[in-house]
Amino acid sequence: MKKTLLAAVSISVAAFAYANTKPSDSSELVNQQCKISAEAVSTLKGLRYGNTSIRKDVSTLINASLKTPENRDLAQKTLNLMVDDKSSDVRSLEGKYCS
Repeated sequence: MKKTLLAAVSISVAAFAYANTKPSDSSELVNQQCKISAEAVSTLKGLRYGNTSIRKDVSTLINASLKTPENRDLAQKTLNLMVDDKSSDVRSLEGKYCS
């Protein structure tokens, strides 16, 4: 339980801190959100979260970080691909979905 709470807090703090540094959705912000999502998905898969829980928790981060609906939709689609991917390695997820 402590690991889960620590992972969720760490990921949330990183996402919110970065989101608050940029006034609008730049390509850099979208790319950073993708990397944060990959980290979150990897961590939560490692903690044996269910796919529905991962989607819900990471979606909250995406919606808080990205302001443009098009970018949110793209990030949500990417999130779904990451969750459905058999890999749980951060580098692998970033390589496939964040480039």
